[in-house]
Amino acid sequence: MYLQDYIWFACALLVCALLAGFASSKVHSTFSRYDKVANRSGMTGYDTAIRLMRANDVQGIHVGRVSGTLSDHYDPKKGVVNLSQSTYGNASVAAVAVAAHEMGHVMQKQRGYVFYKIRTALVPVVNFGSRLALPLVLLGLIIDIITATATSSVGFYIALVGVVLYGGSFLFTLITLPVELNASRRAKKMLAAEGILGDDELQGASKVLSAAAMTYVAAMLTSLIYFLRFFVYVLTMFGRRNSK
Repeated sequence: MYLQDYIWFACALLVCALLAGFASSKVHSTFSRYDKVANRSGMTGYDTAIRLMRANDVQGIHVGRVSGTLSDHYDPKKGVVNLSQSTYGNASVAAVAVAAHEMGHVMQKQRGYVFYKIRTALVPVVNFGSRLALPLVLLGLIIDIITATATSSVGFYIALVGVVLYGGSFLFTLITLPVELNASRRAKKMLAAEGILGDDELQGASKVLSAAAMTYVAAMLTSLIYFLRFFVYVLTMFGRRNSK
């Protein structure tokens, strides 16, 4: 039965890996396609970020430049929208779409978007939990072995805490999905409202953002598979101990 479970896990993980590979390839190919299409407004990624900040009365946020391609991100602690080299000075449909997406995150923070607040609150929890999860499971197994003759359940509960902490990583990826989708919706609305992209150009921008969303779906599914595997492993180990 254990071998059969492992085979199912390996197959599920393979499917997730293929989906992640496809999603990554789709993002780069779609971005590359619309990176060659200059937008009619002539606005660069930097121009777009500044324009959207002014239009939405955003204060205290700066636009920075980072190396790499598609390494764009919003750093709420430093108050900086970091645009990659492929976005910052580029006046393509793809560059404008990516810059607007990052501004979507800024607006989420400004407007107090619930899922954004939850994801932000989960960051320290996930960082803390990911470091303690495995040690707690191992500690639980050791305690279970030592106290087996006393029929104690302490080890099991300690290990279960480790599993719950590990589950925080899955919860984070689950919450990230609606956050990213909402940021893309905000981006398209802002681009249309400010006339930065025309209707036909917005279709291209939508394809770029939709392709990026696939990567988050793949990450969520992969995280779920690992969590379930970890959970089943703990139940199996303690089940075998208790059956002896």
